[in-house]
Amino acid sequence: MMKGAKRAMTENEVATIIVDAAYQVHTRLGPGLLESVYETVLEYELKKRGLRVVRQAAVGIDYDELHVDDAYRIDLNVEELVLVELKSVETVMPVHQKQLLTYLRLSGKRLGLLVNFGAPLIKQGIQRIANGMPEN
Repeated sequence: MMKGAKRAMTENEVATIIVDAAYQVHTRLGPGLLESVYETVLEYELKKRGLRVVRQAAVGIDYDELHVDDAYRIDLNVEELVLVELKSVETVMPVHQKQLLTYLRLSGKRLGLLVNFGAPLIKQGIQRIANGMPEN
């Protein structure tokens, strides 16, 4: 590796930073705000930590000969490795997990985090969703 060159991070390393940043945001703001507020503040925290973050990235899909430009939007795409789907609800539903898994599958990404800022404790509000990625 060249001197000064930055080693590429793994999905798990990026996810660890995201979890830490989500903890920081939840501790300082608490539950109960709009999802868009948490999205803005978490993006800020991740960029402050030196990560590349794309917020509300439109993703297209192909279905036979049809191309749909704006099929879905990813709340946060971090380092082009980890997709983050944010919620601010009392209870995360199974459909939210399926939604993130579909986003992972369609984008070819292997790891996503479902983060619910509505949870009383953030550790109860973070779920790891893997798409063909080893768990270790």
